[in-house]
Amino acid sequence: MKSIDKYLFQAMDSYPYSLEETIESLEYALSYDNKNTMALCLYARLQAEQLFNYEEAKKYFQEALGINIYAIAVYPYYIQTLLSNEDLEEAIKLIDFALTIKGINKVEILMKKIQFYEIKREFKEVKKVLKEMKLSILNNDYHYFLEEIEKRIKDKTEILKPKKDKKAKEKKKTKKKKEA
Repeated sequence: MKSIDKYLFQAMDSYPYSLEETIESLEYALSYDNKNTMALCLYARLQAEQLFNYEEAKKYFQEALGINIYAIAVYPYYIQTLLSNEDLEEAIKLIDFALTIKGINKVEILMKKIQFYEIKREFKEVKKVLKEMKLSILNNDYHYFLEEIEKRIKDKTEILKPKKDKKAKEKKKTKKKKEA
């Protein structure tokens, strides 16, 4: 095992519970190889998820993908950073590209696509992606998430349905009572 692997594993094991240990191990890992995509990805995640420094995180994600465009572990986190930073057009382009990469967890990327459409309140699109996601699932690991997404979308579409006027309802009730 290379020394970088040791430090990278330590950083991955420490994150997010011990940020100080994570940073120390990442610094060692990057000093051995400053082009290691996993180390760059974890550093970007730290910037995005802990410091909410999305622009800095994007730079590290871009650097990692510039080194290896097939670094499949980077895509879900980079997409989440773009969504959190409201860089929606960048996010959907990256989602669409990520779905073409061999070996990537398509279900995880489809979940990001659902999040994209949910942010835009395009619930019909969410339902289409849910169908695609159901067809892509090969085990029960994501079953709970599917159910929760479906419930959430149903609740949101209910909220957006136009409410009937209370007076109209009362008139209907009185009309029915008179007829009876």
